[in-house]
Amino acid sequence: AMAEIRTLSLAEARARLADAGTLFVDLRDVRELDREGRIPGALHAPRGLLEFWVDPESPYFHKAFGEGKALGPGGLGRDHPF
Repeated sequence: AMAEIRTLSLAEARARLADAGTLFVDLRDVRELDREGRIPGALHAPRGLLEFWVDPESPYFHKAFGEGKALGPGGLGRDHPF
């Protein structure tokens, strides 16, 4: 998976925060969020539930991951430009 993911620098990530077309998904544990703070406007998706939240066939599907949205490896975002 790491071969298919481009890590953004802090400067790149900050620049994308202002982009309404970008959705940050924060996979950190809630204890980390409480301790380190949250990313403004990010969706918190517990890592163990992400696969369920992005699957439109799952009863746990989250509307933020609507069909056609680009997301990382595994076929979810292969059309994403970065």
